[in-house]
Amino acid sequence: MKVLLVNGSPHQKGATFTGLSEVAKTLNEEGIETDFYWIGVKPIGGCVACARCREKKACVFDDKVNEFTELAAGFDGFVYGSPVYYAGINGSFKSFLDRVFFSSASKTPHPFRFKPCASIVCARRAGTTSALDQLNKYLLYHQGPVVASRYWCMVHGNSAEDAAKDIEGLQIMRALGRNMAWVLKSIEAGKKAGIPLPTVEEWTPTNFIR
Repeated sequence: MKVLLVNGSPHQKGATFTGLSEVAKTLNEEGIETDFYWIGVKPIGGCVACARCREKKACVFDDKVNEFTELAAGFDGFVYGSPVYYAGINGSFKSFLDRVFFSSASKTPHPFRFKPCASIVCARRAGTTSALDQLNKYLLYHQGPVVASRYWCMVHGNSAEDAAKDIEGLQIMRALGRNMAWVLKSIEAGKKAGIPLPTVEEWTPTNFIR
């Protein structure tokens, strides 16, 4: 079993990475393999709603988004981490996730469906709860069981060194890692016991005026 930890911060080894690393360390202690994916610092354009991904089975803009979506198929769980920018996730990460989750809907097999997922955020001071809520919206969209911790999944600090001093925040990260390991092992046990995945109905799109 393997979990991919996605670092949405422009700082590869910053405070967000510190939180993700604590989750990864705990997962490793529980016998779960981990790897990291960093979105980098190059500009990532947002979704233009062209819907061509439904035909191409990939985003029309061939960049980090398609690279990540292809990579994701080989993992059993995901943890997404973002810094807090003006009480939300950072702009590049939002553009990345908009396109990842929209374009992946057309893929077979689906790279994220029914796979445990979690999100964490990191801030110097405030805005964490609204950023966490924004990040969780993506996870709830594709039927991935969202894993919780013993508190909202956040760490505080303006740098990696500061975040490493957030004793409670790191404890929250460790609880998240243990909980995710438990969910992954439970799913694996269910598969061995012959419990099938839920049935997926064909999408019936509607809007509020028809």
